[in-house]
Amino acid sequence: MKIKTKLRLGFGFLFIIVLSFGLIALFFLNELSDKSKIILKDNYKSLKYVSTMRKIIDENTFPLSIKAAQVFEQNLRNEGTNLTENGEKMAFQKLENTYKALKSSATGIKENSIKNLRSALQNIEAVNMKAIYDKNEMANAAAASANLYISIAAVLSFLILFTFIVNFPGFVANPLAEFSSAIKQISRKNYKQRLHFKNHDEFTELADAFNGMVVKLNEWENSNLSKIKSEKSRIEAIIAQMQDAIIGLNEKGEILFLNHLAAQLMDLNAEKIIGQNAAELIKKNELLKRIINPETADNTLKIYADEKESYFLLEHREIIIPNYEDQDEKTLKSSVRSAGSVFVLKNITQFKELDEAKTNFIATVSHELKTPLSSIKMSLKLLNDERVGSMNEEQVQLLMHIKEDSDRLLKITSELLDLSQVETGNLKLTLALTKPEDIVQYAVDAVMFQAEQKLIKFEINCNKNLAQVNADIQKTAWVLVNFLSNALRYSSEKSKIVIDVFQKDKSIQFSVKDYGKGIEEKYQKRLFERYFQVPTDGQNKSGSGLGLAISKDFIEAEAGKIWVISAIGEGSKFCFSLPVVD
Repeated sequence: MKIKTKLRLGFGFLFIIVLSFGLIALFFLNELSDKSKIILKDNYKSLKYVSTMRKIIDENTFPLSIKAAQVFEQNLRNEGTNLTENGEKMAFQKLENTYKALKSSATGIKENSIKNLRSALQNIEAVNMKAIYDKNEMANAAAASANLYISIAAVLSFLILFTFIVNFPGFVANPLAEFSSAIKQISRKNYKQRLHFKNHDEFTELADAFNGMVVKLNEWENSNLSKIKSEKSRIEAIIAQMQDAIIGLNEKGEILFLNHLAAQLMDLNAEKIIGQNAAELIKKNELLKRIINPETADNTLKIYADEKESYFLLEHREIIIPNYEDQDEKTLKSSVRSAGSVFVLKNITQFKELDEAKTNFIATVSHELKTPLSSIKMSLKLLNDERVGSMNEEQVQLLMHIKEDSDRLLKITSELLDLSQVETGNLKLTLALTKPEDIVQYAVDAVMFQAEQKLIKFEINCNKNLAQVNADIQKTAWVLVNFLSNALRYSSEKSKIVIDVFQKDKSIQFSVKDYGKGIEEKYQKRLFERYFQVPTDGQNKSGSGLGLAISKDFIEAEAGKIWVISAIGEGSKFCFSLPVVD
C-alpha cells in the first residue's frame, strides 16, 4: 500500500471519529436547548401578566379608572391567549368571571369579589410556578443525561484517537528514523550500511535507491583515494621546491606545512613542528611572530640570511572554501568558511639592491647636474646685463627660453635630490613651532611674480590667531608653493586663487583652490604617485611628476595628511593638514 493511501485512510478515520463525536454532542445539546426554551417562554409571560394585573388591583380602587381598566383588560386578554398548562384554563375562567362580576356588582359585595379576584390570580400564578419547577426538573434530567452520553462519547473518542496517534506516526517516522541513522553512518564513511524494507511502498523504493547510492560512493571512495594521495604528494613536492618561503596554517591555527626555505629562515625543524599550535610557537620564535602577527602595516621584512641582510615581501592569503557544514536553524551562516591561512615570504633582496642603486644613481646625477645648471643660470644672468653688451630681440627671446628650460631642469634636479633623500631615509626635517600665516606668506611671496605676470589675484583667508604647528617651515612652504605653482599653471589670466587656512578639530588645514578645468576622477587617485602626470591638452607644460609625490612625503613626515578635491569644470582644491601644538 502506498504512503499516500495510508495517510488518506488514517486522516479519513480521524475525520469520522471527530464527526461522530460532534454529531452526538450536537444532538444532546439541541435537546437540552429545547427543554430550556420551554421553561422561559410561555410561563414567564403568564407570570408577567398576572403580576401586572395584581399591581393594578393593589394600587387602585374599584371601580377602576378607564386607563387602569384598559391595562387590566389588555393583560387579561393576553393571558387568555397564553393558556399552556393543565388547570390554567379553569383558573383563567374563574378570574374572568370574577372580574366581570366585580365590574357589574353593587357596592356591598365589592370586597368579597376583590378577594376572589386575588385568589384567581394566585391560582394562575401557582399553576405556572409549578410548571416551571416541573420543566426545570426535566431540563436538569436531560442535562445530566446529555453530560453522561457526551462524556462516554468523549472517552471513547479519546481512547481511539490516542491509540491512533501513538501507532499511526510509526508508519512514517520509523522508516525515516532508519534513514537518518543510515545517513549518519554514511557521513562517517561507513559504506557498508544498507536498508531493507518489505512494505512495497515509496520507502522500499527509496531504500533500494539509497543502497545503490552507497555502492557507488564506496566505489568512488576506493577509486579516488589513491588519486587524492598522489595529488597531495605532488603539491607537497611543489611547495618544497619553491624559491619562496611558505607557511600554512589550518583553521585551528596549527602548522599544516612549511617548506625547507621557511624552516631554514626561522631555524625550525619542519618535521617536529607540523601539527603544533602557532600561538605557542611564536612565543619562542620572534621571526614567526613577525610573520603571523605583524605589528605594522609594512609588509617588507629585513632578515639576516645567507650571511647577509636580505629583504622579503610578506604576503598573507586566507584560504576560503565552500561551507558544507550543517546549518543551524536559528543561525544564518555564510556559504563559505575559512580553511586556514598561507604566509608567503618572497625574496626581494635583488630588487631592493637595484632600487637602492637607482636611488644612488639619481642622487649622484642630480648632484652633478646641479653645479653646471647653476653656472648656466649665472651665465644667462650676465648675458642679460647690458654692460656686457646689448642683444637684439631674437637673442633676448632665445635667452628667455634657455632660462625657462634651465629653471625647469634645476627644479627637476632638486626634486630628484629630495626624492632620493626620502627613499634612502635621509630626509632631514628642521621642526620648529611655526605660525600658519608665516608659511602662507613665505609661499605667496615666492610665486607673486608669476601671479602678476598672468594678472591673477590671491584671496587669502587666514586668521592670525590660529594655533601653531610643529613643522619645517621651508619644506612645508615648498609644498604650498608647489600647490600654488600648479594652480597658476592651470588658471586663466585675470582669474583668482583662493588660499584658506583654518583650524578643524586638532589640526590646521591649508588649501589652495583654483578655477581651472579640473581633474578627472580617474586620475585623482594617482596624483600623488611618483612620475605620474595628468594628460594635458598641450597648452600647459607638465612637470616631472614628482612634485606632488614629494609633497606627500614631506607632509606625512610631519604627521600630516594630504588630499585633493576636484571636478571637471569646477577647478581643483589641493589640501593638507598638520596637527596643532597644545
